Amino acid sequence: MVDHVWRNTTDTVVPFWLRAFPELERNRDAAWREVIMAAKTVRLPAQSLVFRQGDECTHYLLMLEGSVRVYRVSRKGREIVLYRIGDGQTCPVTAAMLLSGQRYPAEAVVERDSHIVLLPAKHFHYALDKSSAFRQFVCQAYSERIGDFIVLLEEVAFGHVDTRLAQWLLSHSDGQNPIEASHRELATELGTAREVVSRQLKEFERCGWVKLGRRRIHISDSTGLAHLTMRRR
Repeated sequence: MVDHVWRNTTDTVVPFWLRAFPELERNRDAAWREVIMAAKTVRLPAQSLVFRQGDECTHYLLMLEGSVRVYRVSRKGREIVLYRIGDGQTCPVTAAMLLSGQRYPAEAVVERDSHIVLLPAKHFHYALDKSSAFRQFVCQAYSERIGDFIVLLEEVAFGHVDTRLAQWLLSHSDGQNPIEASHRELATELGTAREVVSRQLKEFERCGWVKLGRRRIHISDSTGLAHLTMRRR
């Protein structure tokens, strides 16, 4: 059961976690109010495994706070990040597996200590069938993520690695401190091989745009990287 409750304006006892999801908090459908107390909250430390590829999906996942990375591993052992689940978000793969009855096609790991709500599958299906507001919430959250998947597919299939790497470096730089990331981690983020990333970083260094260290990348010429991204458009 949910570990804490609070009272709303109608003096009805409801789980505290609903405050993180305004659409669900406003949901007054009787079916939804029936199932919310079946949800449970869990706290998972960084590096915890949330689910494995091939696992059965048993709960609908809602993130109160934290960060979970969802990724796919190829037969050759290469990884690509599909998306991340952050504060106030849900897991689209979890929703898809509950709807299809299939097993997880990806894996998920906690990147930052996380507080998660888990709604059991049978209660998820009951609310989805009986509550139009909950059904709309699930569909809306899922459709928003589909757009992210299309962008990822386009980048992997058609994007140039040098452009995507330059964009990633610029978006993760604060302008002062070096970026801390290994070449393998960058390859995972970009959906390519570590050797490709290493070769491209060496080229960036040759051009004077970055300086490389052990797990450190210092951007010395952000303008050069920015011009590269513009040339590819």
